[in-house]
Amino acid sequence: MARLNLRAVEDRVAPLGGHESYDRGFIFDLLLAYGKPKGNVTRLRKGSLNVAADPDHEVAQKNVVYFRETTGDPLRDVEELRTSPHVVRYNPRFVIATDYSELLAVDMKTSENLMIPIRDIDKHFTFFLPWAGMEKAYYVAEAHADVKAAERMGKLFDELLKTNPDLLDLPYGRQALNVFFTRLLFCFFAEDTGIFTDNQFTNAVGSHTQADGSDVDDFLSDVFTALDTADPQDKPARLAAFPYVNGRLFTVREKDVVPKFTKRARDLLIELGTLMWQEINPDIFGSMFQAIVTPGKRSDLGQHYTSVPNILKTIEPLFLDELKEEFDAGFDNVKKLEPLLDRISEIKIFDPACGSGNFLVIAYKELRRLEHAILERLAELTPKHQVLFAESKINIENFYGIEIDDFAVEIAILSMWIAKHQMNAEFKEKFGVSIPLIPLKETGRIQPGNSITIDWDSVCPNNRIDEIYVLGNPPYLGSRNQSAEQKQDLAAVTSKYKSLDYVSAWLIKGSGYIRDTAAKLSFVTTNSITQGEQVGLLWPQVLAQDLEIGFAYTSFKWSNHAKKSAGVTCVVLGIRNISSDPKYIFTDEIRLDAKRINPYLADGPDIWISRRSAPLSELPKLGFGSMPNDGGNLILTDSEKDDLLATAPQLRPYLRGFSGSDEFIKGKTRWCLVIPDDAVSEASKIPAIKRRLDGIRAHREKSTEKSTNAKAATPNHFYFWAHQDTESVIVPATSSERREYIPIGYLDKNVVISNSANAAYDVKPWVFALLTSKSHMVWLRSVGGKLKTDYRYSNTIVYNNFPVPPLSNRVKEQLTVVALRVLDVREYHCEKTPAELYDPEKMPNDLRAAHAEVDLLVDSLYSKRKYETDEERLSDLFAMYEKMVTEEEAKKPVKRGRK
Repeated sequence: MARLNLRAVEDRVAPLGGHESYDRGFIFDLLLAYGKPKGNVTRLRKGSLNVAADPDHEVAQKNVVYFRETTGDPLRDVEELRTSPHVVRYNPRFVIATDYSELLAVDMKTSENLMIPIRDIDKHFTFFLPWAGMEKAYYVAEAHADVKAAERMGKLFDELLKTNPDLLDLPYGRQALNVFFTRLLFCFFAEDTGIFTDNQFTNAVGSHTQADGSDVDDFLSDVFTALDTADPQDKPARLAAFPYVNGRLFTVREKDVVPKFTKRARDLLIELGTLMWQEINPDIFGSMFQAIVTPGKRSDLGQHYTSVPNILKTIEPLFLDELKEEFDAGFDNVKKLEPLLDRISEIKIFDPACGSGNFLVIAYKELRRLEHAILERLAELTPKHQVLFAESKINIENFYGIEIDDFAVEIAILSMWIAKHQMNAEFKEKFGVSIPLIPLKETGRIQPGNSITIDWDSVCPNNRIDEIYVLGNPPYLGSRNQSAEQKQDLAAVTSKYKSLDYVSAWLIKGSGYIRDTAAKLSFVTTNSITQGEQVGLLWPQVLAQDLEIGFAYTSFKWSNHAKKSAGVTCVVLGIRNISSDPKYIFTDEIRLDAKRINPYLADGPDIWISRRSAPLSELPKLGFGSMPNDGGNLILTDSEKDDLLATAPQLRPYLRGFSGSDEFIKGKTRWCLVIPDDAVSEASKIPAIKRRLDGIRAHREKSTEKSTNAKAATPNHFYFWAHQDTESVIVPATSSERREYIPIGYLDKNVVISNSANAAYDVKPWVFALLTSKSHMVWLRSVGGKLKTDYRYSNTIVYNNFPVPPLSNRVKEQLTVVALRVLDVREYHCEKTPAELYDPEKMPNDLRAAHAEVDLLVDSLYSKRKYETDEERLSDLFAMYEKMVTEEEAKKPVKRGRK
């Protein structure tokens, strides 16, 4: 069925709310409301698709839902389900427990919770939107622990800077302040989570320091020293109860500085201690806190934090899905589960641009959860031989990172410790075994440095056989936004650096790191490296002959927990050494099998689309429109045209419409002067014309280009004249990425197309049908590249390379009919501009239907099957492109050398 939009989901869920009683049918109706296939839901209802451990009281579908009806406490049941081996085994997106009065649900990817009366389900329909293929762009409320803690930390940070203005003048001042705040964060977390006794740190500050804050710095210095002292007898009596932490966090350093406090600073410190620090998420808070203390980043609080669902897009297909499938296959076999336990204990995770550790934290937590599920299942299988495990085998020392920001390194290490403590608490809840966090035995393998210039093997040694997964979200930065230093970084890894995005350096280095080894790589990155000219520049040196793309998520909007999400369109790429393992393309929540994933993220051969001077297919020439290069003197607005004709009506034959991309799409009107050579003398007698021609001549004479200077002698001429006195087709050079179809149109012979658009002349309607088809739009989006976020249409890259099979006259007639239908519908809505007609939320139904007829006919030129996804279209387009290029090469005469 067609994908549902938000309004459709709301309408479909609405009838489920407000009932007096509910039964088991609720879960099936709920799944149907979100567009789950009727056949699957029917099979689930009948039991053939139900993988639940207790099918009498539970309904479970792999990757979708684990639902339990209970007569007990739904909260207890949902908590039990969340970490049960059966749930980990089948990886559902949502876990639900209900007594048909209250409903509790957990989003397993985002950890969001829902606790509502079941009759209010319609009021909370957005919670389950991922079932309909819509990731929730949700926002963190002001009261959320992470945001509140970061903002309160920011207030203390500002107060201490005001009190200690000379601190940042020290060569190590900012680093010392960063270390100080990292220590505070640990103390607050420790006293709320059982590492310290309850409120131990906050109470000590409140009890042992003066109200005016004058001695807080000395007291905190003593506390930090105590936390780094192993023997309680070596500590002052008032601090003897503080435990030994170790792990380098409180190690005394020569550059340590504890800032002076005021009364307000002391009050803020104690106020921070009242927050619920056990609720913070280390994968989120680290990025937020980093923004607080980084100059210029405060307003972007959390903006560049990568959301958990997006992190899982790298982790799951890279290694986690395979591990869970292995867990599933060995679920009833101790001899398979024990080796799996050993395997995950040896896995190494490496993020070479780790920031504050988001990816490492999530990867660590996921491996710990899988470990817990395996241990719990082993205990179920061998009740006489209970699994006694005093320590997790998932070691922080197996998590590696490189980060250029010193403070982010400290936060990343601290976040890993916090994540470990949180998972230790879950371990204790499951197995009754307490794993103390302190003294910290691990220091982590996260190092400061420039990831592009540092040797990755020196950070995470790759001995060729270790199971290493390289992942992360390296900085993007388009070629125009890079500093001189960043250009220099890129130049260190590739000679083709001038037009490449900054993230390319990580892909090139990463491919070298994993080549000929067991290691694999997955990055979140902008989709620009899979489009346009960058494909040919970057990917031959990344893949070469021995690597392949193992999986890919096609373009999606980058989203996070921030109030203002960054406007970036991303892809996820998984790269590995060539193997026979399955390959997958993920698009719109659908997983497609692929034979070969090329750098355009299509199921097709590795092809590098380069500039072509003439069309590959039977298409007319498309080129730039006419370029004035006139200092604005040949071009007129409506009012300027009217004023000119009011004084010189004899000029009407020399005025023509003038349209570029912006004018055509937005329905604007402009005009241009086209004065024949034999009319220049007479026209120049009109002062307004003489003034304009003189202005053109002066503009061109000032140019540093010789070709422009030469045109000064003929100011009545356009610098470049492409116009022909026929009907023309205008193809905008740029168009909003929101549109399903670029507005392409026919123009009268009296309208001159400007060089801001592409133009073709004397074009038959069947060509128009091809250009306005979904197949052509898919081709554009894949190979055309972007200008900012807009589609960029190039005649040499997009149009000339577009593969069209030979067309019979009958097919051309059919294409003509559907093309004219689109034009007729547009004419019917002539009061609307192309921008309005092609707004995806406002597109008239009859125009959409007319385009659907075009799409159906054009699709039939490439395949007998009906396309379900654009990726299927693109796969066939690349196959035809490869075939046509091969045939073209075969027809070229063989060059013979001299005898």
